[in-house]
Amino acid sequence: MPHLPDPWSALLCGITPASLPDFRARAAQSSFPRLKVNAHIHLPPNFSAFSTIPQVTDLAAAQSIAVLGVSNYYDYTVYHEFLSRAAERRIYPLLGLEIICMHDDLQDAKVKINDPANPGKMYVCGKGLTNLDPANLTAARVLGRFRVNDTARIQSMVQLMEQTFKQRGLSTGLTADAIIDAVVRRHGCPRTAVCLQERHVAQAFQQALFAKIPAADRLAKLPSLLAAPTTARSPDDAVAVQNDLRTHLMKVGKPAYVDETFVSFPEAFQLISAMRGIPCYPVLVDGIGSGVPIAEFEQPLDRLAPHLQSRNIHAAEFIPNRNAPEVVSAYTKALRAAGLIVTAGTEHNTLDLIPMEPVCKGGVPLPEDLQAIYWEGACVIAAHQFLTLLGQTGYVDAAGQLNPAFPDAESRIRSLAQLGAAVIAAYRDAKRN
Repeated sequence: MPHLPDPWSALLCGITPASLPDFRARAAQSSFPRLKVNAHIHLPPNFSAFSTIPQVTDLAAAQSIAVLGVSNYYDYTVYHEFLSRAAERRIYPLLGLEIICMHDDLQDAKVKINDPANPGKMYVCGKGLTNLDPANLTAARVLGRFRVNDTARIQSMVQLMEQTFKQRGLSTGLTADAIIDAVVRRHGCPRTAVCLQERHVAQAFQQALFAKIPAADRLAKLPSLLAAPTTARSPDDAVAVQNDLRTHLMKVGKPAYVDETFVSFPEAFQLISAMRGIPCYPVLVDGIGSGVPIAEFEQPLDRLAPHLQSRNIHAAEFIPNRNAPEVVSAYTKALRAAGLIVTAGTEHNTLDLIPMEPVCKGGVPLPEDLQAIYWEGACVIAAHQFLTLLGQTGYVDAAGQLNPAFPDAESRIRSLAQLGAAVIAAYRDAKRN
């Protein structure tokens, strides 16, 4: 077992490979309370509702979140601080990532997956990471390509946004470097940790717009700038203006849109495996809003699990506040019955500082049976993270293959969930004082 620096070593709760059999035996004979969990948020400097990592952990603790998962894009240096801050608040941390890839065959067949506008485009997560700097050269190159491709695309989008603003009577002088500088000031992070996203760009141009146009004139000016009606109901509605800028200037067919350059799904899978994570599929279903049909990849309901398992994905996740209660319930139960672990989060990837505990659309609380499934999934991820740090095989191995030590999916999930619950309890007990 490699030496682990603090705060990583805290995740092992003093357990070693030699003491692991006894710990597992005790865990199998014990019962543990179900705790509140949020398995998916974004940390700054990713675009999110939060300004700092202490704010994240303080809010989670204040709202009794005991297990918190992070899923940032393309830079993970902030995870070290997150581990330390989570320990201070007795919050068990789940480390993850989110990436975007392309299935060329599904793109050619015009099959939408979990992006409502782009056939073949797939968001995929990695759960329970323990290797944030993959030594595998191919995986490292894939991660480098993500960053290079995204950087080039965002720089072009910023230039086109400024060009469009100028043509429509409002020059801002914004550049990608200036937006990065603003993110660094806002979050107190190093420049190297900043991977600009579309939402950063929209926020920067919204702020420039607000600085240049008096509040009394904004609602009148916005339609000409957008070449479309605004959804803002007040001149200070920053979130609505940012959404309008993305919708009418930055999306496909709009003046500041720039094509994305994707890695393939096998490359994304390889990267997640190299970082010792569990490949996980974020389910969209009805999460884009009323009137938009569920993507072909996700329907009918009983076809989604086979689609995922054929790609060696054995975990799924929901952002339930986007989904009607009956939809998220039906899909969650079907996926779990098919032998996948299922988790839930809030993402917090807008400026809206919503509660940290996941709920369904409209603020409807998650039913007890769904809470149990999502807790179970989080415990499996905790066990995977724990075992991998000990040099053992978790839910999946270093190649992303299911742990073969179990006769079937049900025994694998139940055994690892019991172990994960014990790990979380031991971690929180160790941090009590």
